[in-house]
Amino acid sequence: MAELTMTTFLSLDGVMQAPGGPGEDDSGNFPYGGWLVPHADADMGKTMVEIFSKADAFLLGRTTYDIFAAYWPRITDPSDIIAEKLNGLPKFVASRTRSTFAWNNTTLVRDVVKDIGGLKMRFGREVQVHGSCGLAQTLIENDLVDEYRILTFPVILGIGKRLFGPGVMPRTLTLVRTTATSTGVIISVYRRAGGLKTGSFALE
Repeated sequence: MAELTMTTFLSLDGVMQAPGGPGEDDSGNFPYGGWLVPHADADMGKTMVEIFSKADAFLLGRTTYDIFAAYWPRITDPSDIIAEKLNGLPKFVASRTRSTFAWNNTTLVRDVVKDIGGLKMRFGREVQVHGSCGLAQTLIENDLVDEYRILTFPVILGIGKRLFGPGVMPRTLTLVRTTATSTGVIISVYRRAGGLKTGSFALE
């Protein structure tokens, strides 16, 4: 059975909105689209290739799907691992507003919480979530993410959609590994470790 993994680009204050360019997601009058681009480097590229190489399928929110579908089919270089994976592998879209999708090998998922178990049973390695803020929060709230890959960029945005929003389930995570890129991006991998644990430094 596959694991559900989530890869997210975050600012230091937890914003994930529109990292790749202006116009990617302007909702809420977000003015900082493309905030990760000045910090992209070969280290980040290598990490993303490693992540995509593990994918058997993708689970995406509709907005991220639309962004990907407008870009990746235009990348036809057979040596581009990310394009090869996204263009060829099954893609499942969580959407309440659309039921048909033109990009190759795309299927609608209407109830992601109900259907994720069966989806994972169909594959052997990873069903990967990339971006997809609304979908990500639904998965987090229902404790469905097996592994988080979080790339934290050295920027503070102050506004925008955040990965961990209100209603998130309190949990404990285990840090599997962490590395830094040449531009100061911290790449951290976390896995679920059960419910939240608390303690006290109070003197008895």
